[in-house]
Amino acid sequence: MIRNPILPGFNPDPSVCRRGSEYFIATSTFEWFPGVQIHRSTDMANWSLAARPLNRASQLDMRGNPDSCGVWAPCLSYADGRFWLVYTDVKRFDGNFKDAHNYIVWAEEIEGPWSDPVYVNSSGFDPSLFHDDDGRKYFINMQWNHRTDSIGGHPKSPAFDGILCQEWSPEGGLTGPVRNIFPGTAHGLVEAPHLSKRNGWYYLTTAEGGTGYEHAVTMARARDLWGPYELHPDLHPITTKDAPDNALQRAGHGQLVETPDGETWHTFLCSRPIDAAGKRAGSGFSPMGRETGIERCVWRDDWLYLETDDQAPREIVPGPETRPSAPFITRVFSKPTLPPEFQWLRTPHPERIFELTGSALRLIGRESIGSWFEQALVARRQTYFRYRAETTLSAFDPTGYQQAAGLVTYYNRFKFHFLAVTHEPQIGRAVTILSCEGDHPEGRLTFPVTPTPVGPGPVDLAVQVDHARQQFFVRQGDDWTPVGSALDASVLSDEGGRGEHGSFTGNFVGMAGFDITGQGTPAEFTRFDYGEVWE
Repeated sequence: MIRNPILPGFNPDPSVCRRGSEYFIATSTFEWFPGVQIHRSTDMANWSLAARPLNRASQLDMRGNPDSCGVWAPCLSYADGRFWLVYTDVKRFDGNFKDAHNYIVWAEEIEGPWSDPVYVNSSGFDPSLFHDDDGRKYFINMQWNHRTDSIGGHPKSPAFDGILCQEWSPEGGLTGPVRNIFPGTAHGLVEAPHLSKRNGWYYLTTAEGGTGYEHAVTMARARDLWGPYELHPDLHPITTKDAPDNALQRAGHGQLVETPDGETWHTFLCSRPIDAAGKRAGSGFSPMGRETGIERCVWRDDWLYLETDDQAPREIVPGPETRPSAPFITRVFSKPTLPPEFQWLRTPHPERIFELTGSALRLIGRESIGSWFEQALVARRQTYFRYRAETTLSAFDPTGYQQAAGLVTYYNRFKFHFLAVTHEPQIGRAVTILSCEGDHPEGRLTFPVTPTPVGPGPVDLAVQVDHARQQFFVRQGDDWTPVGSALDASVLSDEGGRGEHGSFTGNFVGMAGFDITGQGTPAEFTRFDYGEVWE
């Protein structure tokens, strides 16, 4: 059986393509660097990370990008003997503008090397590249209308002003007229366009309803690429907006792919709220963010339907067996590169915030935790409701309270809990907690515990999370000691703080350090353990 989500943890906006017998899914990474995650599979059930292609400054520099900006909704395709990747770098979040710049890169192999980007336009986000069967290519994206007061989480925001299409070529760029080929439906917030062609029909799949609990895949078709497009008989072939008890929620924003033997599958993003049944009352928190699922489809009268004849996708889909993941992973940072599950924030110059020594990950203290420019934070996605993470801070000698390093559960600059070793007056080397709980838009900290002394030498730090509850621990010697009381982990979620349309990534757990004196005090970590727990 295939178990959804096939890409657990923060992996939204899945774009899927096939080359031969291999399938590839590209997902958004927002402010996390390197940009775009591409996973590979041969059976739809088991996926492995194949590439993060936007890995240098010439392709992506997100220093200064606000939370939940950066790389939105990539589109991955294969044509003419190469992979094509379209992506947006969004530079603004709040207010009427988005400043969404769209680019294309390409490579002959998924592992790269990937080209430098070619700029296309900035008229809106969620760009896509369609390769027609006559060899011509078309660039499509949603159009953003800043001339409205209904910006942000409004369910029918007119800022989402239809789907634009224009011919594009590698040699000449955009050519010919740009046309609005689809205004969307009354469900509103039309975005995430993907074009495909089958039996002489052009199919346009979009996302509508916003990426919260009204999310949906909308489908339309036309005999001519430019339209007019007629709507699917059910309007939304995939949605959970009317299925509040479904295990997977917020289903929408995906793309179809056909197997060599003619089967059709459709990806979609989804989330697994802590309390799905209570989501309508505002208690459905999604700490793992928006994840990627897949469903088998059938065609009737040249329209796409889920094979179950339902609109809500399944958690378990008949298919190849999903191999279980390792229950607990220990990383010892003995190689010259980071383990593949780890990323950092915004900067294309990682040498300024960390280095691998051969025996440790050395973080170089830079700006404060939550900086939009240069902070030393290296972390991996949360993928389980119940997990434990441990690390050893093997070397760190702070001389004042403006220097700190430790273990962090981190959603964004407004939503984190940081178990930090620092230096406190009258105490010396000490352990404390810095929290930002999402309801302070200016990022104000709280301090849940009184700093307590720790001795010289290595310090073991741990966190254990059970749905909405998390507990930090510290150890020097044999026994783990709780640090303070349990903290609220539900705020570290898409819906925490500003609500379901306020942020779009997912929770991470990892190592962080800062030195706001500007002296770059280093902190070394020799291991990081992560795994699912049931107690």
